Amino acid sequence: MAQTIVDRRDVDFVLHEQLGVDTLSKHEKFAEFNRKTIDLIVSEARNFAIKEMAPASKIGDEEGCLFENGKVSVPEAFQRIWELFSEGEWIALTDDPECGGQGMPHTVALAARNYFHGANFPFMMIVLLSHGAGKLVEKFGTDLQKKLFLKKMYGGEWGGSMMLTEAEAGSDVGALTTTAVKNEDGTYSISGSKLFITAGDQDLTDNIIHPVLARIEGAPAGTAGISLFLAPKIWVNDDGSLGEPNDIVCTGIEEKMGIHGSPTCSMTLGGKGQCRGMLLGEANKGMRAMFVMMNEARLDVGMQGVACASASYLNALNYARERVQGRSLDAKSKDAPGVPIINHPDVRRMLMNMKVYSEAGRSLLFFIGHCEDLCRVSDDPEEQARLQQLIGVLIPIAKGYITDRAFDVCSLGVQIYGGYGYTREYPQEQYLRDLKITHIYEGSNGIQSMDLVGRKLAMDKGAGYDHMLDQIRKTVADAKAISALAPLADDLAATLEKLKATADSIRSLAMSEKMLDAYCHSYAFMNATGDAVMAWMLLWRATVAAQKLEKGGKKKDKAFYEGQIAGARFFIRTLLPKAHGEMAAIQKADGVAMEIADEAFGGK
Repeated sequence: MAQTIVDRRDVDFVLHEQLGVDTLSKHEKFAEFNRKTIDLIVSEARNFAIKEMAPASKIGDEEGCLFENGKVSVPEAFQRIWELFSEGEWIALTDDPECGGQGMPHTVALAARNYFHGANFPFMMIVLLSHGAGKLVEKFGTDLQKKLFLKKMYGGEWGGSMMLTEAEAGSDVGALTTTAVKNEDGTYSISGSKLFITAGDQDLTDNIIHPVLARIEGAPAGTAGISLFLAPKIWVNDDGSLGEPNDIVCTGIEEKMGIHGSPTCSMTLGGKGQCRGMLLGEANKGMRAMFVMMNEARLDVGMQGVACASASYLNALNYARERVQGRSLDAKSKDAPGVPIINHPDVRRMLMNMKVYSEAGRSLLFFIGHCEDLCRVSDDPEEQARLQQLIGVLIPIAKGYITDRAFDVCSLGVQIYGGYGYTREYPQEQYLRDLKITHIYEGSNGIQSMDLVGRKLAMDKGAGYDHMLDQIRKTVADAKAISALAPLADDLAATLEKLKATADSIRSLAMSEKMLDAYCHSYAFMNATGDAVMAWMLLWRATVAAQKLEKGGKKKDKAFYEGQIAGARFFIRTLLPKAHGEMAAIQKADGVAMEIADEAFGGK
């Protein structure tokens, strides 16, 4: 049976053959998550995604959200999914069971979310915001706050949001104007407006718990003076009962190009002077609290990209196998019959692009989740530090580079369908529209590249980046021992040497008086690094596959393993060379983008 969301064989390959995730069960923390349990979880996620979530995706896109009389209604089809999702305890997969979570490895949770996002990405936006808000309570809440909110948020009875963005601040969070004034009872009166708030209002839950960034009266300017508060839509009394509405009002929802089923709200807090919040964590350390959650949020955005790309690829692949159009280009007769378009060279080129980016992206995200899991079971502080360094370097790639390439994949998915892909008869155009937002939120992709150059390369003189290069070199060494892969390993090794020199060059530039020129080239540097990381993941896959083929393996797996070797060969020989051109441009460090006068852009 043709698959349309995620290739289950590929998920199993990454989990068990590339990463060996079931070995985590040797540790007490994950003792119950043996291979049988992991496979059961993935199967249940797959079934739920296919049978319940996917059918509601198109309905949600067409129906959209409704704003009426100050209240937001999500697509009706989402009501059943939310109920089943909550009953299935899918919201808090990796979290502490004592708090209402499932305590499973991040790697396994990512496999489940790969299906969920591919089936109904807009619905999952509401889930992620509820979980993220709950995670802040778990990490920074008082015992009372955890008692009041956590299990109901993780259980789906109450929802959550993230109230960060303001009209005049945007990505410059430190410029926010929302204020908090302390009351005699220890709560704070909050006043301000927020916009682009996902799930700021919805009709799926009885209450919504809003984490809100605001500045306490008299606090320092900028990010140093920002605090984090919990402001429930309906006030929650100390005994857990619901009080009065909390003067938090949705003033409208955005009409967006995609994710129509996800409510994106403009919110006013304290319009009547009656919005109360409780401090979450320490005063003036709200941004620090938010950054604790940033890696998880950005990894989830990367998964949104991989999931949409994967689904678009599988749909395109199925269509290309079935759609008969045109003779084969090498047909000997004008009367030769038409062939499925998968036989045409340009279609195969596009499918190969879609295949390698979808599969390498999945491997990267699962690998980052696996690093998180290894960090959780390690009792070696130095090993934990190395893992966190590696995660830190890879997160901008997972969020920025991956979502950019995922958009390219979804664009090819439309192209393969031709005119049909541009219509709403098929899902391809929705994947493309929905995916665009992943370039913008959780720090735009340009900001991800600046983070890579300005923070990750600068920290400990680039130790984290060097650690990543060392990990890639280990895969190169393994591949060199296999004759069929040795030439590919040599190509990647040469790329790594140039990448190391490029990293040193742009780091020095960023620390000089020409630092702005460095940031003009940071996006190209993120792309070059991303290309190397994709080549790493694909060569790693090919090495595992080649070893399986050498041992004989199962006959039914032969084509799959050969596909892994072909994918590495295609990427390293066809796509990776482009990175060399980008690296050459970075090392030249031409500063024209900063030197050009504003007026010279034209338009006046």
